[in-house]
Amino acid sequence: MPPDDPTLTQALADWRNGNRDAGNRLFAAAYQELRRLAAWHLQRERPGHTLQATALVNELYLKLFGEEPVDWQNRTHFFAVAAQQIRRLLVDYARAGLAEKRGGNRVKLSLTEVKGLAAPNEQALLDLDAALSRLETLDPRAAHVVELRYFGGATEQETAEAVGVSVATVKRDWEFARTWLISQLKA
Repeated sequence: MPPDDPTLTQALADWRNGNRDAGNRLFAAAYQELRRLAAWHLQRERPGHTLQATALVNELYLKLFGEEPVDWQNRTHFFAVAAQQIRRLLVDYARAGLAEKRGGNRVKLSLTEVKGLAAPNEQALLDLDAALSRLETLDPRAAHVVELRYFGGATEQETAEAVGVSVATVKRDWEFARTWLISQLKA
């Protein structure tokens, strides 16, 4: 996450005080960091991915400001919610891509009749999402740490502040979650 930007901080304060126009200022102040985060995630996707960073950030805007307004407590909370929404958007996009590759609502063919299967990164993202959901039932805090660090790009210190634990606890949760997720993804 970027260093504390006074424009972002003021927009968050205005939003919390009921100024709904502050949402546009808030988004404008955070836009470059959100776009950088979206581009970072999309670089890890398969070659030829059709979703662009700008489109992902625009979808994020609709999620953050189009539905029920979120009462962000601070910039860390804002970026944590943004990270969670980026994860959901990427997973939804991957699911839609897999559904289309499977023929959408067209006539289904058996596996022996199909030569090409889903792109590995789309399936890997869905597998990671499923494993992270299972981790959430086992250890919600560790799952939240992964979401903040992996999808949100938060540092250990920022994650500790967002979760309300020490940096040492974040490190332990991160190591546990990584080991657990790797074992789940290999299985």
